[in-house]
Amino acid sequence: MSAIITEKFRLHNAEQFYESFTETSSSTYYFFIGKHSSYVDDDNYGYSANDNVPPPPRDDVQTEYYKWDSMLAAKLISSADISYVIPRVDWKTNTTFDMYQHDIRGPQGTDSVGNVATNGATSLWNSSFYFMTEDYRVYKVLDNNGGSQFTGVKPEESTPGVPFYAGGYYLLYMYTLTTTQVEKFLTNDFIPVSVDTAVSQAAENNSGAIQVLRITPGAGYLDPNNNNNFTVYSPIRGDGSDGVVEIVVSGGAIQPFGNGDISGNTIVYDAGQSYTYATVDLSDVYEEPELLTQTSMGASIDGVTGGLGGLIEPIIPPKVGHGYNAIEELGGHFVMMNARLEQSEGDDLTVANDFREIGIVVDPLNYGEPIKSTAVTRRQSFAVKFTNAPTTDFIIDEKITQSTTGAVGRVVEWDADNNILYYLQERHSGYGVNSSRDYVPFSGTNTITGDLVSNGGSGASAVPSSETSEIVTLSGGNNIEFSNGYCLPELEPDSGKIIYVENRRPISRAPDQTEDIKIIVEF
Repeated sequence: MSAIITEKFRLHNAEQFYESFTETSSSTYYFFIGKHSSYVDDDNYGYSANDNVPPPPRDDVQTEYYKWDSMLAAKLISSADISYVIPRVDWKTNTTFDMYQHDIRGPQGTDSVGNVATNGATSLWNSSFYFMTEDYRVYKVLDNNGGSQFTGVKPEESTPGVPFYAGGYYLLYMYTLTTTQVEKFLTNDFIPVSVDTAVSQAAENNSGAIQVLRITPGAGYLDPNNNNNFTVYSPIRGDGSDGVVEIVVSGGAIQPFGNGDISGNTIVYDAGQSYTYATVDLSDVYEEPELLTQTSMGASIDGVTGGLGGLIEPIIPPKVGHGYNAIEELGGHFVMMNARLEQSEGDDLTVANDFREIGIVVDPLNYGEPIKSTAVTRRQSFAVKFTNAPTTDFIIDEKITQSTTGAVGRVVEWDADNNILYYLQERHSGYGVNSSRDYVPFSGTNTITGDLVSNGGSGASAVPSSETSEIVTLSGGNNIEFSNGYCLPELEPDSGKIIYVENRRPISRAPDQTEDIKIIVEF
């Protein structure tokens, strides 16, 4: 049994994923950052790893737990932070682009050749049959002049639904990127794609029209009077109606479609409508287009005779028509999510430390509640409030211990103004589990101590507060509430589903810095 994953299947999955971010969806997606500690000392991976060569993420049950342990913060991905995208193809003169064809495919079955694109692609959606200009206008190539280079000035037309010639090509304007799309979703590799309503309506008004012909010139064609230079007309047969082509023969060869100048070349005389299948028969031709409406076969000139190898093939448009749905037509089975970490955002997103992991978690719960989180930002590190300032400032990333309980952790951030220590307990030795491999949480008014100075630590020590409830307003504007000296993360660890993980080199943060992160998912 043979089977394929079709482009429609990919588009369907991309659409379902995209729609799950809309305001009417019941799902919530969070982008998260994590792992302030180095890969070097991380024994979870079971092999040598370092920050310069991040280890590949693992896809297993155990690793998802680890990601929660190392998670620093999360930010909600809204419907405004997601877009369909397509591979980037930039316009440049003297460049050969592919063209739209309805039957691009590689060898299949008894077809040992197939029909490949000009540049060799065996799938339409892997070919360069569209491009974007520096003005952020996107055009679809309906005909590439027999695989010639685009020569001439940059196209600027933007009339909905009206194909035009430029640089020897036959083009259709699809849409123009908005300022927001450029800022949030345009990258060196991808272009955001969307539907232009006016272009879509114009396509609907010309549903199923045949706008381009694929010509094999052949040779030796003569009209009934033995002329090898002549023009005749033929109906476009198929499941549509009213289509007519003008066949121009010069020197006994059928002339190519368009060629940058419709005068004197084979053209679509009448595009017709409603075609999903169409053919042109060289034996079914007429001297004048008006004669096609006559029922008498005597109106025919009995065909174009004497030639060999010629063929006229109508290019079947996509469903409804060119420009109706740019997302489907241009292969928008990619979805991009844009996450911007803008400074500390109320102190939920630490700017005191770096991170090495990014990911997406779906439907996480608020800590201690069976309720999906909907807050814009979430802090995921633990925090402890000290009664008094420590003997010296704690140092980020240093090991901290609580000898009374045996708890072990690592410093994420030290807030000297409020005597607050933020920390994580990862599930590997010296980072969250003790020498007996036990995980023990920090608790009580037991002294917490930094690592020895000889080990690069601070040697600081302090006693957690014993206040039953204490609320501190942070410099960023958020409140943080402590219970008996401790504050738990804002998302319930191990809730929801982590659907994307990426390990990266360390990314440093700063109080005046914004990280602009784009994640592309291909279906």
